[in-house]
Amino acid sequence: MRINFHGAAQTVTGSKHLLQLKSGINILLDCGMFQGMGKQTIDMNMHWGFDPADIGYLILSHAHIDHSGLIPKLYKDGFRGPIYCTPATKKLAAILLEDSAEIQRDDTRFTNKKRAKQGLPPFEPMYSVDDALAAVGLFVSVEYGEWFQVCDGVEAMFTDAGHIIGSASVNLKVKEDGKITALTFSGDIGRYRDDILRSPDVFPQADYIIMESTYGNSLHDEVHHSVDTILKWIEHTCLQKKGKLIIPAFSVGRTQTLLLLLNQLELERRLPKINIYVDSPLSKEATAVIKSYPQYFNKRLQKVMQSDADPFDFTGLHFIENAEESKRLNELKDPCVIISASGMADAGRIKHHIMNNIDNPNNTILMVGYCEPRSLGGKLMAGVKDVRIFGEDFKVKAEVGSMRSMSAHGDYDDLLQWLSCQNKQLVKQLFLVHGEPDVMADFSQRLQRKGFEVVMPEMHQGFAL
Repeated sequence: MRINFHGAAQTVTGSKHLLQLKSGINILLDCGMFQGMGKQTIDMNMHWGFDPADIGYLILSHAHIDHSGLIPKLYKDGFRGPIYCTPATKKLAAILLEDSAEIQRDDTRFTNKKRAKQGLPPFEPMYSVDDALAAVGLFVSVEYGEWFQVCDGVEAMFTDAGHIIGSASVNLKVKEDGKITALTFSGDIGRYRDDILRSPDVFPQADYIIMESTYGNSLHDEVHHSVDTILKWIEHTCLQKKGKLIIPAFSVGRTQTLLLLLNQLELERRLPKINIYVDSPLSKEATAVIKSYPQYFNKRLQKVMQSDADPFDFTGLHFIENAEESKRLNELKDPCVIISASGMADAGRIKHHIMNNIDNPNNTILMVGYCEPRSLGGKLMAGVKDVRIFGEDFKVKAEVGSMRSMSAHGDYDDLLQWLSCQNKQLVKQLFLVHGEPDVMADFSQRLQRKGFEVVMPEMHQGFAL
């Protein structure tokens, strides 16, 4: 068999890994959308590196768009096989993919109005809501810890990756020529001291490992510092500067962590009396899904829920649902907090909030997770003085801050802990993916010192196993 890397290869987005068996069967691990790659983004999302109609099966690690976002396009381009994932991932992916289609439709309309005025031809969205709904119909859910048959000669099992609700590492047993090969794809690895979730689970001994490396060269700030840090930013921006605190946050995972921290501040009677808006219909739906899986919460949060039935709700919280309500937020003069997707600020309503608030030094744009360097969020974190949003240039006058403690990705200590259940002498090769080249190089050296043979695949590169 061969493994081919068609996404998240020396970059942190677009996860797609193709397993080609000698029998001619093709199994795709993840089908993620490239995000925040600048002018290359559209082109990279339009070209697969393989024929979607040739893919027999798809196994999805989790619902985040950089891992699932091209599934409707895969369907549109000819894929009709089953899509295996955990039950929570199935629920989350259904709402995320429909939302992605709606965002593409709305952003395309907005951009095309500007292009028409410039005499430029219109853009087309990559896929429609109908494509997303049809693709969701192919999902098949399987619980953690249950071996299931993918196809003749291939079994799979999900183990909890601790990244978001439903996230999984994918463990495969492939039988060819009378020999069984064990391959594990990490998906995204969470943290061992997460605010909400259980720690990542151990996984079976593997011959080959495909492993993410997003934070492979850094250590996060302690999780328990997060509640004091978010309070500091609220007080600094809303109470002292009388401005708006704008927080780009992914609708699944990061938004719920923020709500949990704000709820904790209220329980401790430290939350200032200001309005906090979550401007994302998706976030409301996602929060409801996450609440429905308390068995995946860590013991600390389960204990909190014994006295606080809803740890994601508090006084002053408002979910914004329609576009008119979202637009009215720009007219508000009072200090407030606005949490909106996407986390990299490259799509969704957050782009409009940044565009309308970036020229006021009393406002703060607070980044709370990883941003691809070429994304709008990545540029803001890098300290640029000018940005381009929806084809217009803006001076960055608002304060830009970041919180390093909130990432749902494990740092290098977490990544190494995830690997610690393996006998490294039995691992023939470890493929590093989902990382920036310099980060991967540092983490690769760390792994090699521990005795692993490490490869960093390039885009569309393949290897015989």
